[in-house]
Amino acid sequence: MTPPNQPKIQLSATPDYRETYANSVQVRLNLWDFFLVFGTINQTAPDSVNIRNFQGIYLSPQQAKALSNLLQQNIQQYEATFGEIQLEPRSGETVIQ
Repeated sequence: MTPPNQPKIQLSATPDYRETYANSVQVRLNLWDFFLVFGTINQTAPDSVNIRNFQGIYLSPQQAKALSNLLQQNIQQYEATFGEIQLEPRSGETVIQ
């Protein structure tokens, strides 16, 4: 059995397309969709954190699972190249830039 021909995919950006940095992602879900809220965290004091949300994106459950698989594959490739990603610095650890 021969695989079907893959469609030609063309990527384009809409006039309101933008790229930005997020270090906070909140996930909400219900039966029909996943809702990802992206923002930035600013710790203003040891006991005070401000999260400024700037974009919310709804995904179908199928797209959420496809995104999860895609991220997992890319994380594995990243770690194979650069080493394990640490979620939190260990106490006393120095970050070298």
